[in-house]
This record gives sequence, structure tokens and C-alpha cells, in this order.
Amino acid sequence: MSALPQHKYTLDEYLALDKNSEGRYEYFDGVVVELSGASLSHNRIVSNLSGNLRNKLEKRDCEVLPADMRLKVPATFPYRYPDVVVVCGEPVIEKMQGLELLVNPLLIIEVLSPTTEAYDRGLKFSAYQAIASFREYLLVAQDRPYVVQYVRQPNDKWLRSEVASLNGELTLETINCTLTMREIYQRINFQPEETS
Repeated sequence: MSALPQHKYTLDEYLALDKNSEGRYEYFDGVVVELSGASLSHNRIVSNLSGNLRNKLEKRDCEVLPADMRLKVPATFPYRYPDVVVVCGEPVIEKMQGLELLVNPLLIIEVLSPTTEAYDRGLKFSAYQAIASFREYLLVAQDRPYVVQYVRQPNDKWLRSEVASLNGELTLETINCTLTMREIYQRINFQPEETS
């Protein structure tokens, strides 16, 4: 993730850039950040998550959407691009200058990378919480088998849990299904930790 040159963009300039380019960009109060290409591991994990969730939800009224689906985020207008989104029921779409924005995600998944990890854990998660339908958040490491799960509680607090073993599994409460860590990390080769 890298910021474009120090030009304060208007919202209209940002929307024109995002609409007319092949890359993906996010907007932060006048600063435009390009979402750079992802690593092979990142793409494999996103593919594993999408494919396994799609299979598990096949006979249900839920849909898995990929990274190009824009999410309307009221707290940090206009939208963000998560790695994987699950919506149940009919997707609600709003249009903004010809762009489609999903309004009602239930589950949002971000695969962490060195350049986005702090943002995905902090500001992005905080912004996502302004989405009324949003109930569950997964942060998936790509350098080791490690997933942090947040589930919204009735009092709007978030219950945090984690799984840190390839032999573990994750119960997705909002969509009532289970993913094993081996499903998430299929074809990922972790590098042994360096010793000093």
C-alpha cells in the first residue's frame, strides 16, 4: 500500500481515478492510497478462503464476493476494498457516480501483509464497525498459521479469539460454518523461523 504523490485529492478526483484506472485505490481525507499487487501466498489464501466458503455456503442464501467489491463505509466515506466479503440475503447496492458499493456485508476478511497489517488491525477495522450489518471480522496472517477473529456482541463490543495452529479450526458464527486452518493455508509453504 503506497500513497500517491502529495496532492490533496478531492472526492471527485479520487472517484475519477478509481473509476478510470486498472489499479485499486482507497481514499483517506484527501490522501489516495494505491493497493499494490499481492504476493502469491496472499492470493492463494484469498482463493482458499473464497473457494472453501463458496462450497460451504452453496445451498444457503449467502454469497462470497472477491476483493474488487467496494464496501460503503460510512465512517470513512466513500468505500474500502476488503479481500473477501460474505453477504447473506439479497446484496444491497448503492451507486455512486456509476460505481457499485455493497452496503450490507456480514463477514469481512482481510489477509495481512507487512504494508497493510497495522491499518487492517486498526483504522480499517474501526471504520468497518460503522457498517450496520457487519458482524464478523477475520484477520489472516500469511507468514504463519494464525487467524484473529472478532465477533460483534449484542452490546456492540467485539469478542476476540485466535487460532494459531495448522491443526486448528475456526467456527464462523455469523454464517454457521467451520473452516479448518489447513483449508485456509492449503499450498502455503511457511519459512522456518530464523534463529539468532
